[in-house]
Amino acid sequence: MSLSIRNQIPGIVTAVTPGEVMATVRTRLDGGQDITAAITLEAVKELGIAEGTAVRAMVKSTEVSLATGPVSGLSIRNQIAGTVADVATGGAMATVKVSISGGELTAAITKDAVADLGLAAGTPVVALIKSTEVSLAVA
Repeated sequence: MSLSIRNQIPGIVTAVTPGEVMATVRTRLDGGQDITAAITLEAVKELGIAEGTAVRAMVKSTEVSLATGPVSGLSIRNQIAGTVADVATGGAMATVKVSISGGELTAAITKDAVADLGLAAGTPVVALIKSTEVSLAVA
């Protein structure tokens, strides 16, 4: 199956915390950074996700926000450090490719945000991703 989701990063599940309906699944990405996904408990069971399971963390590029440094005081748990590798701008929007340890993330943000943040190749950034926007596929 081919998917339009650009961000597909491999990793290994390090913890599953089940709730009544949802579960949080912490995954250590191949580069050593962690990402947490909030998925249904039904999906955890159907996919056989447990500690040690190889997965791909998948995030649409429109769900990746960028900051020029770590951010405190937010409910967003996933803050992944990286460096801008490339910026492609269009009329209103831009895609920003971010090199992270073990892979790459793409963020779709406004052209104005690129200018306001001064984003260019080599700029250190932090990718912000809500755990509810992370999907998991069993590798």
